Amino acid sequence: MRAYIDRQQAISAEDFTELALGTPVELWLGVNGESDEERAAREDAARDILADNPNFPDDLVRIAAQVIEDNPDLFDVVPLVRPARCRTARKGVAA
Repeated sequence: MRAYIDRQQAISAEDFTELALGTPVELWLGVNGESDEERAAREDAARDILADNPNFPDDLVRIAAQVIEDNPDLFDVVPLVRPARCRTARKGVAA
Protein backbone atom coordinates (compact mmCIF):
# COMPACT_ATOMS: atom_id res chain seq x y z
CA MET A 1 0.00 0.00 0.00
CA ARG A 2 1.33 3.45 -0.87
CA ALA A 3 0.83 6.52 1.27
CA TYR A 4 0.79 10.00 -0.18
CA ILE A 5 0.72 13.37 1.49
CA ASP A 6 -0.35 15.96 -1.03
CA ARG A 7 1.37 14.61 -4.16
CA GLN A 8 4.44 13.20 -2.46
CA GLN A 9 4.85 9.58 -1.50
CA ALA A 10 5.85 8.87 2.07
CA ILE A 11 7.87 5.68 2.41
CA SER A 12 9.40 5.96 5.88
CA ALA A 13 8.60 7.55 9.22
CA GLU A 14 11.13 10.25 8.34
CA ASP A 15 9.20 10.99 5.14
CA PHE A 16 5.94 11.35 7.07
CA THR A 17 7.61 13.63 9.59
CA GLU A 18 9.19 15.82 6.94
CA LEU A 19 5.96 16.10 5.00
CA ALA A 20 3.98 16.87 8.15
CA LEU A 21 6.45 19.55 9.25
CA GLY A 22 6.98 20.93 5.80
CA THR A 23 10.70 20.93 6.57
CA PRO A 24 13.36 18.28 7.06
CA VAL A 25 13.79 17.21 10.69
CA GLU A 26 17.51 18.00 10.39
CA LEU A 27 16.63 21.69 10.07
CA TRP A 28 15.48 21.67 13.68
CA LEU A 29 17.78 19.05 15.16
CA GLY A 30 20.96 19.57 13.17
CA VAL A 31 23.27 16.86 11.95
CA ASN A 32 26.42 15.33 13.38
CA GLY A 33 29.57 17.01 12.19
CA GLU A 34 27.98 20.17 10.81
CA SER A 35 30.31 23.15 10.58
CA ASP A 36 29.72 26.43 12.39
CA GLU A 37 28.70 27.98 9.06
CA GLU A 38 26.24 25.16 8.33
CA ARG A 39 24.78 25.49 11.81
CA ALA A 40 24.39 29.26 11.44
CA ALA A 41 22.67 28.85 8.06
CA ARG A 42 20.36 26.17 9.45
CA GLU A 43 19.44 28.33 12.44
CA ASP A 44 18.81 31.35 10.17
CA ALA A 45 16.43 29.28 8.05
CA ALA A 46 14.64 28.02 11.16
CA ARG A 47 14.29 31.59 12.48
CA ASP A 48 12.78 32.67 9.16
CA ILE A 49 10.25 29.84 9.29
CA LEU A 50 9.31 30.70 12.87
CA ALA A 51 8.98 34.38 11.98
CA ASP A 52 6.56 33.48 9.19
CA ASN A 53 4.60 31.08 11.40
CA PRO A 54 4.84 31.98 15.10
CA ASN A 55 2.32 29.25 16.04
CA PHE A 56 4.52 26.53 14.55
CA PRO A 57 6.02 25.30 17.87
CA ASP A 58 2.62 25.14 19.59
CA ASP A 59 1.11 23.32 16.63
CA LEU A 60 3.94 20.77 16.67
CA VAL A 61 3.58 20.12 20.38
CA ARG A 62 -0.18 19.70 19.96
CA ILE A 63 0.33 17.25 17.07
CA ALA A 64 2.98 15.27 18.96
CA ALA A 65 0.78 15.04 22.06
CA GLN A 66 -2.13 13.82 19.96
CA VAL A 67 0.01 11.17 18.25
CA ILE A 68 1.27 9.91 21.61
CA GLU A 69 -2.24 9.90 23.07
CA ASP A 70 -3.67 8.05 20.06
CA ASN A 71 -0.79 5.52 19.86
CA PRO A 72 0.53 4.82 23.37
CA ASP A 73 1.68 1.39 22.25
CA LEU A 74 4.28 3.06 20.00
CA PHE A 75 5.85 4.88 22.92
CA ASP A 76 7.01 3.93 26.39
CA VAL A 77 4.33 6.09 27.98
CA VAL A 78 2.64 5.52 31.31
CA PRO A 79 -0.56 7.54 31.71
CA LEU A 80 -0.58 9.81 34.72
CA VAL A 81 -3.48 9.40 37.09
CA ARG A 82 -4.90 12.65 38.32
CA PRO A 83 -5.70 12.63 42.02
CA ALA A 84 -9.34 13.15 42.92
CA ARG A 85 -10.01 16.61 44.23
CA CYS A 86 -11.49 17.03 47.64
CA ARG A 87 -15.11 18.23 47.32
CA THR A 88 -14.84 20.40 50.42
CA ALA A 89 -11.80 22.18 48.99
CA ARG A 90 -13.75 23.04 45.83
CA LYS A 91 -16.59 24.53 47.84
CA GLY A 92 -14.19 26.68 49.81
CA VAL A 93 -14.66 24.74 53.03
CA ALA A 94 -11.55 23.92 55.01
CA ALA A 95 -10.94 20.22 55.48
